[in-house]
Amino acid sequence: MQVTLIHNPGAGTNDNQRPSRRELESMIREAGHGLRYQSVDVKDWASALAHHADLIAVAGGDGTVATVARRLVGRGIPIAILPIGTANNISQTLGIAGLAPSQLITSWSSARHVPHDAGVARGPWGERTFIEGVGAGLFTTSIPRIDSNETMAQLNDVDAKLGHTLQLLRDHLDECPPTRLRVKLDGEDASGEYILFETLLMKYIGPRLHLAPNAVFGDGLFDVVMISERDREALHEHLKTRQRGVLWPPEFKTVRAKHVEIEWTGFAVHLDDTVWPTNGDGTSEPAAPIELRAVRAAIDFVVPQAVPI
Repeated sequence: MQVTLIHNPGAGTNDNQRPSRRELESMIREAGHGLRYQSVDVKDWASALAHHADLIAVAGGDGTVATVARRLVGRGIPIAILPIGTANNISQTLGIAGLAPSQLITSWSSARHVPHDAGVARGPWGERTFIEGVGAGLFTTSIPRIDSNETMAQLNDVDAKLGHTLQLLRDHLDECPPTRLRVKLDGEDASGEYILFETLLMKYIGPRLHLAPNAVFGDGLFDVVMISERDREALHEHLKTRQRGVLWPPEFKTVRAKHVEIEWTGFAVHLDDTVWPTNGDGTSEPAAPIELRAVRAAIDFVVPQAVPI
């Protein structure tokens, strides 16, 4: 099998548990596969996806995986993840986050194919494909704070990074105002004031928060999680429990929908890990529509046969 390996050498931590380029190449070749290597540190790295490959392997975190997946939507080329990032929410959703790269690589020849949905977001920015989710509120306004946090930049341990991210979310939650949203889910009104509003394609988001545990692979539906003011304390408890390392099942209002319509009035929106607008003033004249639609089974992930899906 011809494999193209897309590798993010800077993903995850700087400890000895992260495999090097040489180790990854050796494991793939020892498994009997042909290999083309491409680091994402090169400016035009995505051009490697144009070459013939039977499988695209991605060694990195959610950002790298999502970037590759967006470029492969509808192409029918399977994606194998080697999770070496921090949160690894996509791998957590697929049930492979706890497996070593060596285990995953040796499973490729007999792996099962798992179709997964993609999303298309049409709004003032134009049209973009997303893999994880689109949202407004707490996570969106926390992303710039987390990215610019000096302590976060100095942490190398995965658990320490996740714990500190959760603490930053909890701190921000105390002062995060609800966002007034006019929303329709498959034509039904779901408007309200939300501390957190997420249209998800994955079971996990942010620092491995299990917000959409009932998400179904390849069914063409979003899990729309809506957390209002009355659930602020429950969200605090959810973050605190996750910080202690416990997966506490969420009980937040969730609706499954194929088509989401939002009236944008200037609030910040995240599309996967990108916040838009980057420097807006929080106002929009006139209001502009945002439309999110699910594209069923647009991506083909591979996982070991033994992994329950």
